[in-house]
Amino acid sequence: MTEDGGLKTSEFDYELPPELIAQEPLEDRAAARMMVVNRRENSIVHARVSDLPAYLRPGDLLVVNDTRVIPARIFGKKAGTGGRVELLLLEEVANGEWEALSGSSRRPKAGTELIMAEGRIMALVTGWKSGGRVTVTLRSDRPLIEVLDEVGVPPLPPYIKRAREQSPGAIQHDREFYQTVYARVPGAVAAPTAGLHLTPGLLDQLMAQGINRAMVTLHVGMGTFKQVTAEDVTEHKMEPERFSVPEETAAAINRTRAAGGRIVAVGSTSVRTLEHSADETGLVRAGEGRTGIFIYSPYRFRVVDVLLTNFHLPRSTLVMMVSALAGQALIRRAYDEAIRERYRFYSYGDCMLIL
Repeated sequence: MTEDGGLKTSEFDYELPPELIAQEPLEDRAAARMMVVNRRENSIVHARVSDLPAYLRPGDLLVVNDTRVIPARIFGKKAGTGGRVELLLLEEVANGEWEALSGSSRRPKAGTELIMAEGRIMALVTGWKSGGRVTVTLRSDRPLIEVLDEVGVPPLPPYIKRAREQSPGAIQHDREFYQTVYARVPGAVAAPTAGLHLTPGLLDQLMAQGINRAMVTLHVGMGTFKQVTAEDVTEHKMEPERFSVPEETAAAINRTRAAGGRIVAVGSTSVRTLEHSADETGLVRAGEGRTGIFIYSPYRFRVVDVLLTNFHLPRSTLVMMVSALAGQALIRRAYDEAIRERYRFYSYGDCMLIL
């Protein structure tokens, strides 16, 4: 803790052997390992995602994030010099104007034209922002999202190693597996990774068991993964991300809670969306906007009862969130055991069910 008794970022550090960082997804999503962490019993059990129905009960409500990852990495060259350039498109801020991260040997100046994806997309640099972000105006021969689906590369996190030049088959494999099976609304630059484990068959099994499903949308941006640099946790600021809670989802959550059912959030993005949208009594309001909610101890969860989540990076806001839900000591124990038992970590890795 800090001198005034606050949380220190270093409390959420841990050592992970590099070989435990999953580089490829499992072909059978539901075959991933699932550590079951029971808060009441202070216990840890090892299971598989396919065992999820055994830990949920009729009347529970599964809440998932239906954002769709845009294949937002594109490669090209500067029109004048031919110098190589890479763009990671983050968000459309106006009609045809995007905020992006740029990778190149020399930072392109405002007014520089970029020829991307072998001419399928043309980009004009219009300015620079803090943090190495660039604004570009994009033109394409068809609607941009359609073109990106054909020529873009999934924006995998840097700890998943991929060669700059990949075969079309390898790119397509990541396009398929770095996406939930229920992804619907384009806008994310990172997947809500806990949802990657769910399959149509498993969702059907849960539905047959009396466990319904509701959708929220939170377009995962760079803010979710922004490094915590301050030692005092309270000094960290989340970057707001776009979210939406439909009327039918809010109604389903409120009905479930009133009937005594549990709200089972799939992933940290679902948690943040729900907790942002709830009042002090836990009543969830429909709506849309941006949320920069940062959840860390002590935090009283208003809506979420159960969480399915992946194993997260050390010193991250995501580790802080799960520690707020299950307690720092229990999460530390769980992570230590996951490392001992050789669980696969991070986006393509195994997961944890917190009861």
